[in-house]
Amino acid sequence: MVLVIAETLDGKIRNSSLETVYYGSKVADILGTSANALIIGPCSDGNKLGKFGAKEIWQIEDARLNAFDSQQYANLITQVAKSKGAKVIIVADSSMGKSLLGRLSMSLKAGAVRGVNKLPELKDGKLHFERPVFSGKAIATCKVNSEIAVISLMGNSLKPQSSGAEVEVMPLSVDIRESKTKVVNVKRSVGIVPLPEAQIVVSAGRGMKDPSNWGIVEELAHELGATLACSRPVADSGWRPHSEHVGQTGIAIRPNLYIAIGISGAIQHLAGVNSSKVIVVINKDPEAPFFKAADYGICGDLFEVVPRFTEALKKFKSTHH
Repeated sequence: MVLVIAETLDGKIRNSSLETVYYGSKVADILGTSANALIIGPCSDGNKLGKFGAKEIWQIEDARLNAFDSQQYANLITQVAKSKGAKVIIVADSSMGKSLLGRLSMSLKAGAVRGVNKLPELKDGKLHFERPVFSGKAIATCKVNSEIAVISLMGNSLKPQSSGAEVEVMPLSVDIRESKTKVVNVKRSVGIVPLPEAQIVVSAGRGMKDPSNWGIVEELAHELGATLACSRPVADSGWRPHSEHVGQTGIAIRPNLYIAIGISGAIQHLAGVNSSKVIVVINKDPEAPFFKAADYGICGDLFEVVPRFTEALKKFKSTHH
């Protein structure tokens, strides 16, 4: 059995969980078994996971689980995995998934592979997973020799397809231990698609010259329905929150469209965005390294290009309703 951990946000299934469940169902097909989903905490729409391949959906709900605690969650998942005989446990490659991966690997004595982006191959009875390494410049194939495998799936690796029907969510009774950690407060960005799940991302760097100029970037992002991001120097300078920092030391993303405005394209930044399907670069320096990684490049003053880009987009939208 393949066990998929479905993440929630404000009591609703996250979009990343639809992809994770769909991926889990494809892994189950390879192994000739079924994929089931586990929800921890409150959730009102878990039954839709059945449309994306979950044969059974279980939920553990308790007031003590409303805030994420990696120790407690890992203990619960371990109990379920053992009682249900799970051979593969899949989490999203999110902050939650990353914090669970190592704990689950230890508690289940399972081989762990982080950040897979393709369906595995079954060779000689062993699963082989691919994952990018060396900042995406190479691909590593990881063979899991243990009886159980724990993996995290990178976002936007596999477009989820709805083909099944909704499945009733069944409550699951497990031993919930008192946590050694108390979550005092949780701060997160609200009202936007999280960067790891975003299909379109508009990002800007020091070429903006001053944070007061950010309005033209925000307007473009609004017209595109995009999530905002920034380079590390911008976040370090306090121009934008660190939650928007993408790159090797920030958040790694793989959207369908990444627009980089006034970013030179240092290797540390490229490492976090070079898995994007399409990259558009706007920079006045023709020697900017980012142009080598771009699918499309505009060499020009961003303060002229971006407003014209936005106006053209508005005009296009007004005539193509």
